[in-house]
Amino acid sequence: MSVPPDGAPAMPSSSPMPSQPVPAASHAAQPGPGPRRAAWLGACLLVASALLLVVGACVGSTGFDSLLRMGQDPVAWQIVWEIRLPRTLGAWLAGALLGLAGAVAQGLFRNPLADPYLLGSASGAALGGALAMVVFGVSPMAAQWLARLGVTGMAFLGAAGAVALTLVLARGVQHTLRLLLAGVIVGVVLGALRDLVELASPDILQAMQAFTLGSTSFVGWVACALMAGAWALCGIAAWTLSRALDGLTLGEATAASLGLPLAPMRAGLVAAMALATGTAVAQTGLIAFVGLAAPHLVRSIVKVTHQRHIVLSSLMGAALLLAADILARWILAPQELPVGVLTAALGGTYLLWLMHRRSMQGHSL
Repeated sequence: MSVPPDGAPAMPSSSPMPSQPVPAASHAAQPGPGPRRAAWLGACLLVASALLLVVGACVGSTGFDSLLRMGQDPVAWQIVWEIRLPRTLGAWLAGALLGLAGAVAQGLFRNPLADPYLLGSASGAALGGALAMVVFGVSPMAAQWLARLGVTGMAFLGAAGAVALTLVLARGVQHTLRLLLAGVIVGVVLGALRDLVELASPDILQAMQAFTLGSTSFVGWVACALMAGAWALCGIAAWTLSRALDGLTLGEATAASLGLPLAPMRAGLVAAMALATGTAVAQTGLIAFVGLAAPHLVRSIVKVTHQRHIVLSSLMGAALLLAADILARWILAPQELPVGVLTAALGGTYLLWLMHRRSMQGHSL
């Protein structure tokens, strides 16, 4: 501070002051890079999904010719409309359900390795589906509404029961290793029970083989309608309850201090995860690692709140499973490779790479 010659008190210099609030104001007026990047990623995933849907309608044993002749040839129309289009849309919807379930699981349990399969819910859904085939006398190829609803309902109950059993054995979600071990134990036990059901009912062995390997070949329009309804319901529930996931990232005590009703919100998220997993498994069988890989890929591209993360993970899972289904149909054409085998091979490789990268960065699993 300088003193003027007449002895008057010096006024504080105001030259640096106006420049300080200006950047903050301009920064607040502009959207951050996270939402913009999320919007671009969502748009890219939607465009990729549209292109994959078109490609999926063209891939099959008769090739592109059926698509060209479907206006004149009733057989070509049936091939495209009754077989290719529903299984292509079904693969997209199943991937969307699994991606949503994976994002909810990883946020709910605060565990980057949480997955519908690692938590035992997929094994529970498969057991429920097998019991439905025995009790109701239906198969995964059934096209009737009641048959599909019965299998889906039993799969949902099996998935919800498996998650509840995993949480009981793990005594909560605080211990990552205990949670994963409990999920593996529940998955193995429920898988063994499913095998016993198959042995006791040999007439469902052939259907359960395709069910266990994971395939979209028996997905019809009824299955697509069920998956679309479940996706809308689970998406709305997860979107509404995503504030609990944001709060849980700060810890249990902090989330409770924010006034979040954690118990009912957790119950709603577990129900949404179980319904998404059960519906996908009931229609397409066991397709692994989509729910694990999709949220990880989204998180590696953009950092956003769980509300946006759930939507992007669902779109990512849809694109991943549809791309894998198209590859499974094309790689051994005119024969088909079960898409569950392909996703297991690719997903296992991705999981090994992920574990190696986290260990190299000094992070614990």
